Amino acid sequence: MAKEYDVVVIGTGPGGYVAAIRASQLGLKTAVIEKRDLGGVCLNIGCIPTKALLKSAEVLDTMRHAKKFGLKSAEPEVDFPAVIKRSRGVADKMSKGVQFLMKTNKIDVLKGKGVLAGKGEVKIVDDSDKETDRVKGKHIILATGARSRELPALKIDGKRIINSEGAMKMEKQPKRMVIVGAGAIGIEFAYFYHTIGTEVTVVELQKTILPVEDEEIGKELAKIYKKAGMKIMTESSVEKVDGKPGNLTVTVKTPKGEEKIETDVVLSAVGVVGNVEGLGLEEAGVKVEKGSIVANLETYETDAKGVYAIGDVIGAPWLAHKASHEAIACVEQIAGLNPQPINYDNIPGCTYCVPQVASVGLTEKAAKEKGYEVKVGRFPFAASGKASAAGHPEGFVKVIFDAEYGEWLGCHMIGDGVTEMISEAVLARDLETTGHEVIAAVHPHPTMSEAIMEAAAEAYNEGVHLGTPPKKK
Repeated sequence: MAKEYDVVVIGTGPGGYVAAIRASQLGLKTAVIEKRDLGGVCLNIGCIPTKALLKSAEVLDTMRHAKKFGLKSAEPEVDFPAVIKRSRGVADKMSKGVQFLMKTNKIDVLKGKGVLAGKGEVKIVDDSDKETDRVKGKHIILATGARSRELPALKIDGKRIINSEGAMKMEKQPKRMVIVGAGAIGIEFAYFYHTIGTEVTVVELQKTILPVEDEEIGKELAKIYKKAGMKIMTESSVEKVDGKPGNLTVTVKTPKGEEKIETDVVLSAVGVVGNVEGLGLEEAGVKVEKGSIVANLETYETDAKGVYAIGDVIGAPWLAHKASHEAIACVEQIAGLNPQPINYDNIPGCTYCVPQVASVGLTEKAAKEKGYEVKVGRFPFAASGKASAAGHPEGFVKVIFDAEYGEWLGCHMIGDGVTEMISEAVLARDLETTGHEVIAAVHPHPTMSEAIMEAAAEAYNEGVHLGTPPKKK
């Protein structure tokens, strides 16, 4: 007889495991079903291990520039297997942490793939699709995440063409790499491999790298990376890949015609698609559109009563923190509470390359397209005492305000550690803070974060550190 639960969660990424823990905290009998490692893509082959790789690259870069800090050191060498091993160790530790949380919160962990089986039931199958168990859930939460998208010309084979998981588990450092797609994933790996000595070429279909960011951010990062020796090709696409691993020829269509690039390996980083296959969705009446499950963004319930969906599987933005917040909102609604709906216009995005990129809200272009008259302020880190002292004067903060009411429409940053700074803008926007209130709030000096206040002051012609001419009366 199938064991019964109040909540059954399929998937244990940042959406699934958070949903399970919150459900248990609220007194709901809970089980999770996971076919791989606890923690999902983020903890095991995504967010966390990539940050470990990026930190190794950042430390290497700092060591190489020790002289500019008045320090002497030998030329550092890259131990690629050790770098990969450290990254895997960090991921393993975090996954074990989720195991501990499951045990502490008395959540049953069921191994296998969860498939909807009708009437509030979920069957658990092994790798050969053989049913191994079956459970009942009054509420079933789908948190199956997403995987790398494949293009017709870029079929991932794990040798010639790899995805992000392959890029973080390589046994040997390639001498040359072509990265297709300049979103967050592509750019983070571009920074990592370029910094440790791989010859990197980035191919992006849009006009700028990091195309979802404000255009000025993408242009600034491209300028920095080109100066560092990285090859960046925008408004370009890969037409085909010929050859064997270690000796590949990539044909790229550019505005100036075709170009052929010799490389050892190709990393496909062209986005993700939801894991919706083989879940019994159609039979259960769960609607799917464009590779994502359709769910009510206040209750997260699908068209099938008692079946919910959260995280990457319901579409963009594909962010761990978005999934976790959806998990809590979903479970609290199930428990009869009245959770505050998520403001999808105020979800920050971060890219952890160096310099880092962080943003929230509207780009300048989007704000104008929406009909806003805007006030825009920029403050370069070259004018920041803290940034100069830290040896990271590159980048800037850009803020966008509604000229009529002072509403903070958007904030965009590129610079050292800016992913730790963006939360100020997120909270301020949630509290409907105006431009003048940002200026009036005392920011500590010297800090990187005071650049936010300085940028706001520049938007209103009140800045004092850039030599801005007095406003004409």
